[in-house]
Amino acid sequence: MDPLRKKKPIVPPKLFLVAMLIACSCSHREQNGNREEISLSNRWKFIRGEVKDGAAPGISTENWKTVEVPHDWAINEPFDRDHDLSIVKGKERPGHTGGLPHVGVGWYRKLVTIPEMYRDRKVFVEFDGAMSHARIYCNGDYIGERPYGYISFGFEVTGHIRFGEENLIAVRLENPRRMSTNWYPGAGIYRHARLVLTDPVHIPRWGTYITTPDIAEGKGTVVVQTNIVNGSTEPENIRLVTELYDPNDRIVATVKSSHRLNAGDSSTVMHTAEVADPGLWSTKTPVLYRARSILKKGSTIVDVYHTRFGFRYFTFDKDQGFSLNGIPMKLNGVSLMHHDLGPLGTAVNRAAIERQLRIMQEMGANAIRTCHNPPAPELLELCDSMGFLVMNEAFESWRKAKSSNDYSKLFDRWAEEDLVSFIRRDRNHPSVILWSIGNEIGDQRLEDGWKTGRFLTEICHREDPTRPVTQAFNNHEDALKNGLMHEVDIVGLNYATGKYMQLHKDHPDFIMFGSETGCTVSSRGEYFPPPVPGIARRRKDRFHLCSYDMGRMNFGALPDEEFAAQDSFEFIAGTFIWTGLDYMGEPKPYSQEWPARSAYFGIVDLAGIPKDRYYLYRSQWSDEPTLHLLPHWNWEGTGIDHLPVFCYTNYNSAELFVNGKSQGVREKDPTDLFRRYRLIWDEVTYEPGQIKVVALDKQGNPAMEKVIHTAGEPDQLKLEADREMIRADGRDMVFVTLTVMDANGYFCPKASNEIRFRVEGAADLVTIGSGDQTSLERYGIDHRRAFNGKCVAYVRSNGEPGKITVTAYSDGLKRSGIELAAE
Repeated sequence: MDPLRKKKPIVPPKLFLVAMLIACSCSHREQNGNREEISLSNRWKFIRGEVKDGAAPGISTENWKTVEVPHDWAINEPFDRDHDLSIVKGKERPGHTGGLPHVGVGWYRKLVTIPEMYRDRKVFVEFDGAMSHARIYCNGDYIGERPYGYISFGFEVTGHIRFGEENLIAVRLENPRRMSTNWYPGAGIYRHARLVLTDPVHIPRWGTYITTPDIAEGKGTVVVQTNIVNGSTEPENIRLVTELYDPNDRIVATVKSSHRLNAGDSSTVMHTAEVADPGLWSTKTPVLYRARSILKKGSTIVDVYHTRFGFRYFTFDKDQGFSLNGIPMKLNGVSLMHHDLGPLGTAVNRAAIERQLRIMQEMGANAIRTCHNPPAPELLELCDSMGFLVMNEAFESWRKAKSSNDYSKLFDRWAEEDLVSFIRRDRNHPSVILWSIGNEIGDQRLEDGWKTGRFLTEICHREDPTRPVTQAFNNHEDALKNGLMHEVDIVGLNYATGKYMQLHKDHPDFIMFGSETGCTVSSRGEYFPPPVPGIARRRKDRFHLCSYDMGRMNFGALPDEEFAAQDSFEFIAGTFIWTGLDYMGEPKPYSQEWPARSAYFGIVDLAGIPKDRYYLYRSQWSDEPTLHLLPHWNWEGTGIDHLPVFCYTNYNSAELFVNGKSQGVREKDPTDLFRRYRLIWDEVTYEPGQIKVVALDKQGNPAMEKVIHTAGEPDQLKLEADREMIRADGRDMVFVTLTVMDANGYFCPKASNEIRFRVEGAADLVTIGSGDQTSLERYGIDHRRAFNGKCVAYVRSNGEPGKITVTAYSDGLKRSGIELAAE
C-alpha cells in the first residue's frame, strides 16, 4: 500500500466517543461594550440584469425596486419550462431546478449612515449567505468576493467608511445556467446581513470555541478558547473575563486573565472552569447555558461576546450504534429538504423554519441532515433550542463535476476556506454531532479520490477534533476500492438498506448509519388502487403519484424496509429519510415531464401539509398515540368498487367498519414486511357513507377511533392557524391552513376551488401554497386553487401590534374568517 495512505486514526477503531460542551455564537445588544450591530434588512435597491458601474456611488436607481433582505428575487416570478431547461444524456429536463427564472445577474445597493461618534470603531459587513458568486463593494471600492452561495462570510470595511455620512454597500450576484444543484437554488441576498461595529480590541466573528474534556457525575469541566484581536496602532494591556450562566441566567463560574497584545496581533486565550451539576442537553431536554466573554482595557469594558451552549456527550459504536449521554438511541432522522421554504422560496424566515422543525418533531424525528450544504444559522439555533441532533453537510461536489457549473469549478481555490468558515461558524452548536464533507461525491470513482477525502477530513479534525467526520456514500463498491470510505470516521450509506448486514460482515470495524434512505414518492391525497409495492407507477394524465406509500424510486426503499433494517441491526446508528418535506426542483420520476416542477419525496408536502406516510413514520418514531386511516371515501363515479384500506397506528390491532358493518380485526404480523408496520384490509367494498377504524388496546378494548365521511359538494371553507399570537416585529409569521368542507362539515378530499385570501390589520399576506407539485400558479399573489381540498396562507407581521383578520373567499362557497393578534 502507498505509505501516504496510512494515517493515524484519531479515535479507537471500535468506538468514537465525544464528550464536550458546545456553543453557538450569537451577539446581544445589551451591555456589549463598544460592540454594535446594525441590521441590513430594510430598503435595499435591487435590479435584475447587469448594470454598468452598478457599485458606483451616485448612479440613478429610479428603476430599481425597493426590497427587504432576506430576499429571493425569483420566487414570485412566473414558472416556465425554459427558465432552467437542462439537457442530460440527450433528454430535456424541464423543472429540474424548479422552473423559476433564477439564472442571471442581480444587483443590490443600500445606503447606511454610521455616526461620527463611531469613528474609532472597526466596521465589518457580514452575510449569512448570498446566492451566488457574491462580489461586495463599499462606496464604490471592491472589498472581496465569496462565490459559494451557501457559505456565511464577512469583510472588514473600516478603511472604506465615511463616518458621519451616507455609505453605499453594493452587492453583485450571479447564478450561472445549470448550476451546482438538482434543486431550486434561489437567488439573491436570501439570508440575513448586518454591519458589526467593534472596538479595535475585540473578539472576531466566530471567536469563541468551547469544549469539555470531562463531563462526570456532579460536575462539568469547561474549556473556553477565546480569540482576541488588537486592531489598534498601540500595544494594549487586556483583561479577559469569562462568565458562565445557567438556564436561569445565574452565574455558575467566572474566570479572569490578563494579557498584553502588540499592535496588529491576535491571541487565543484558554480559560478552564468547573460547573457543578450541569444539566445535560438532549433531544428531550435541550438545556442551554450561556457564556459571556468580556474584554476590558483597565476598568473599561470594550467588547462583550455572548455564546449559547449545552452540556452533552455521545458515542458512535461499531456494534451498538449511537448513544446520547450514555443512553442508546436510534437517529430517527430526516434529510429535512433542501434550503427552500416552499412557497416562500429561499428567503430565510425563522418562523417558517421553526414550523418545519415542529412538524418533524411531532412526527417523532429526533435528527436533521442539512442537504447538501451549510444551512442558515437559524436552523441550527432552532435545533439547539428544540432538541434535534444534526448531521451538518458542507458540499455536494468536489473536484469531479456533476454539472457544468457546480462546485468543482470552485473547489481548488475555495474548498479549504469554505470548510473552515463552515466549521468555525457551527462547531459550537450542541445539536451538531457529525460533519459531513460531501454527498454522493463523484470522486468516489476517482483513483485518487481518497486524497481529497483525507484533505477535507484533516481540516475537520484540525478545526474541531471533538466530532466525527462522515460522508454520504452512494457508490459503495468504488469508494471501498479507491479507499475513500476508509478516510472518514463514520460511514454514511445512501440507499444501502439491503446491504447493511453484508457491509458489517465484510468491514466489522466500520461505524455505519443510513445517511440517505427511503425515497418513497407520493402526492398528498392521490390514490390509484390497487397499490403495488415497488417502483412508483407514473400517471401520465396528471403527473401525480399514489399516496398508498408503496411507490419508490428504483434506487430507493420503502419505509417498511428501512424500519425492518433499523429494528434488526443494532450496529446501524440510525437513518436520515429522503426527505422530510417536498422541495422545489428535482421532480423525479417525472424528470422529462412538464409541468412537474417540485419533488415528490417529502413525507410532508411543499405547503407543510402532512402526507399519509407522515403518520406511518409517526407510528414508529413517536410515543404519542397515532391512528391514521386511508384512502378518502369519495369513490362514486370512478368505477372502483373494491379497494384496500390502510391504517397507520402504534396500536397493535384495530377493527374496521363501513357504515357500521365490521370488516374484521387486523393485527400487525411480524412475519410479513408490509403487515408488520401497517394494518391492511385488502378488498373493502365501497359504499358511500362513512368508514371508521377503532384501535384496540392490549386487552382488546377500544382505545381510539378515526372516521372518514363521504363528502358532498363543496359548500364552505374552514381556516385554522398554527398560532393565535405572533410577534409584531415585521418578520414573525403565522400559517393559516384552509380546508374545503361540504354542508355537513365533512372534508372534501378532491376539491380544487380557487381560494382568495384577504389579510387586514397588523399583518400582510405573503404567499399561498397548496402542495401541488404540478401547479404553475405564481407565488406571492392573493389566490390559489386548493389541492385535494387544502391550501395554506403565509401571513407575516407588518411590524405594528394589533388585531389580524384573515378571510378566505371562493365563488359559491361560504366564506371563513379567523382573528389573530400581533404584539
